[in-house]
Amino acid sequence: MGTRFFLGFRKTTLKKFLEWTCGLLSAAALFAIMALTFFDVGGRKLLDNSIPGSLELTELLMVIVIFASLPLVSLRGEHVVFDSLDSHMPAHLLRAQKAVINFLIGATLIALGWLMWRTAGEFLATGETTAQLKFAKAPFIYGMSLMCAVAGAIHFVLIARPPAELAEGEGTAL
Repeated sequence: MGTRFFLGFRKTTLKKFLEWTCGLLSAAALFAIMALTFFDVGGRKLLDNSIPGSLELTELLMVIVIFASLPLVSLRGEHVVFDSLDSHMPAHLLRAQKAVINFLIGATLIALGWLMWRTAGEFLATGETTAQLKFAKAPFIYGMSLMCAVAGAIHFVLIARPPAELAEGEGTAL
């Protein structure tokens, strides 16, 4: 039985923790959206009364689904890719292209995470809340920032990953 590798190392506890935590967070938020929508529509149709703030809750839960999934998408190489020219390029150029793209994505995500962290700090200082339910916005933006930074760090690690160890569904092995 072959040993599974992750970025040149055996499958680590950190990877398992990241997959489990982000996956559970995304799944729980998605289930909450489903349940909220079910009860909101049911209440509206049967009782002529919807759940107050259901749209706002759905928006906040979507933030959790999207940003908790971002590190998993990066880790598994499941981003949308335009690769129609890859079959016409030499292997060494594809490896260089992969490294440059991972560097640019990693730098962009970390910069975005830093900007979001600053924004969350400003929102925390001013006490910014959602319009209807008055939930503090800062914790959500801190979470978005953290997930962007984690996804960015994953892309930096992916720069050094040998092309032969592509994740399932990532594309053609070189």
